[in-house]
Amino acid sequence: MKYLRILSVLAAALFLTGCLPVIGSFPQAKITSVLIDKSDRRMYLLSYGIPVKQYVIDLGSNPVGPKRQRGDGKTPEGDYHITHVNTRSAYTLSLGLNYPNEQDIQISEAMGVDPGDDIFIHGLPTGYGGAPPDWTNGCVAVTNDDIREIVSIVKPGTPVTIKP
Repeated sequence: MKYLRILSVLAAALFLTGCLPVIGSFPQAKITSVLIDKSDRRMYLLSYGIPVKQYVIDLGSNPVGPKRQRGDGKTPEGDYHITHVNTRSAYTLSLGLNYPNEQDIQISEAMGVDPGDDIFIHGLPTGYGGAPPDWTNGCVAVTNDDIREIVSIVKPGTPVTIKP
């Protein structure tokens, strides 16, 4: 009788494990914000303040300091949000940022310069296998595999903070 009970429990356990989803098919955590740390060259996808994914990034060709004008090679610093997904990007896929925001425009106007625009989180150029560090014109770049994953889980409207 004891062996029959053990055998029944084992059989039930094996049956139930067959009913479980395959590892990796669990729903993704909702991404509620993005944190880009320029000094650590990392981008973090956050779910209610908790990092759930991280990526190595490249920045503009002149990465230290905030972007102030078109052509300075700097990546912006501050608070932004994702405006749209660009599926026709020259860099595989991309997520648009609302740079320049009101603060960026005020600073650039006070300096008498054009703040620039077209800042994205993007992959590598289509058909290109790699890139030197900090090669963009001010954007945030990741690998093509990474941008495909990011685009699938980060939606327009998501807040983005870029730290020095």
